[in-house]
Amino acid sequence: MPLLTFASFLFFTGLVAFITWRITRKDDHSSSNGFFLAGRSLTFPLIAGSLLMTNLSTEQMVGLNGSAFTDGLSVMAWEVVAVIALVALGLFFLPRFLKSGITTVPQLLEIRFDRGTQLICNIIFLIAYAVILLPIILYSGAVGLQGMLDLHSLTGIQSDTTLLWLTVWIVGIIGSIYALFGGLRTVAVSDTLNGIGLLVGGFVIVYFGLQAVSDDGGIMAGWELLKQSNPDKFNSMGTAEQQVPFLTLFTGVFLINLFYWTTNQQIIQRTFAAKNLAEGQKGVLLTGLFKLLGPLYLVLPGIIAYHLYADQGVRADEAYGHLVFNVLPAPLTGFFAAVMVGAILSSFNSALNSTTTLFSLGLYKAVLKKDASDEQVVKASKVFGWIMAIAAMTIAPLLAGQESLFSYLQKMNAIYFIPILAVVIVGLLTRRVPAMAAKIALVGGCLFIFAGYFIPPFNKLPTIMHEFHFVALVFVLLVAMMLWIGKIRPRAEAWVHEDAGAVDLTPWKGAIPAGIVLVVLVIAMYISFA
Repeated sequence: MPLLTFASFLFFTGLVAFITWRITRKDDHSSSNGFFLAGRSLTFPLIAGSLLMTNLSTEQMVGLNGSAFTDGLSVMAWEVVAVIALVALGLFFLPRFLKSGITTVPQLLEIRFDRGTQLICNIIFLIAYAVILLPIILYSGAVGLQGMLDLHSLTGIQSDTTLLWLTVWIVGIIGSIYALFGGLRTVAVSDTLNGIGLLVGGFVIVYFGLQAVSDDGGIMAGWELLKQSNPDKFNSMGTAEQQVPFLTLFTGVFLINLFYWTTNQQIIQRTFAAKNLAEGQKGVLLTGLFKLLGPLYLVLPGIIAYHLYADQGVRADEAYGHLVFNVLPAPLTGFFAAVMVGAILSSFNSALNSTTTLFSLGLYKAVLKKDASDEQVVKASKVFGWIMAIAAMTIAPLLAGQESLFSYLQKMNAIYFIPILAVVIVGLLTRRVPAMAAKIALVGGCLFIFAGYFIPPFNKLPTIMHEFHFVALVFVLLVAMMLWIGKIRPRAEAWVHEDAGAVDLTPWKGAIPAGIVLVVLVIAMYISFA
């Protein structure tokens, strides 16, 4: 049985690699425009597929279902509130980003403030991706795979630590090859293929999971039984003891989602590569529609796993892999593990592609070697990419033993999410706030949140007021501080946002109606499960 699972796993993994190669083999991978921005050629299906898939990784599948195992439906906030952030991206942020003709978020800060602000933002992104993002993707992927493919019996390795290191390094090396030899379009195509597989696989697991709940009595019977036996797990309003209390939806949870979907280089780089504004808006809003389905395959399986295995001592972050291994037929387990590897690879290679973009355009070309040719920039990005990949593969296994992977990820992310978001929003909405204000906010904001998490006596603050309210408070303080500096020491002349002429900025006619429909659907979802 494990051999059949493993054979189907290898077949599907190879198939995605082959199709991706066939589609992108003639692409331009030598120029920086081709390598980092896919030649600004992405249409809305590729943008939506790549956005969804970059987001939909194992820290989502394993971590969010693990959170649902503990807290139930209230953790759907991470999926559903994201829809409002995507509407904000489509209607407010994206037109301004594309007008600037940027490849990275720090470049926007250089246009709005100065070179120094761009440099600080770049360094913050690079440190955060190396220490937080890349290692978590690899670690969660390795944990999920161990459960799904039962790697202990397949490899004969009994030591958890040895197996974890081995899995992390194999996945990391394959992901690095994808990202560092293929460029953004290769990443976007493989993302879209894996995205289709992960969506299909996610729903198949819900189907078999509900069948298991009802002892093959049908999925509707399983659904009813699940609701009757675990009514407390089906409340969309999180309580104060849970990871996402309801009131935090309006403070830190909203702000973390807003940064993630509008200002996070790893995610929005594919929107910078849009053919034009209309294609970008369609892609972003289509992603919003798909995110509304998120609770079905990212939260419900965690509740099913709780119903089936809560009394067996299964840990929250092991719940999803355990469910997949136990309810899926062997060939489908292999298929799903292959898709899961695709998900790990897609998130890892997207983050790595963004990391190399930030380094080569923001540090190498801007500071270290200003006269570098296109070929030298791409070459430097690949060397740096390998250094980052090795660092991430070394840090990842050290994350073992976290209580909830997903809440750990959100907590760590807030350290840099909140200051960068504050600076971008103030930068876009004001004309006179000077570069000095942005620099103080970037450095001071990161240090302030870090102190609030880890340094006594400041670490009492997040426990008194919940850490998501705490990060929202920091956001408000940073914005107020920047506006105040803008008042007492304004720029000599007001900033004018000029059109770089990179793409056609005619908006999609359906953007505003589609945005309104999505927001109404979000409110309806909350009310129906309240």
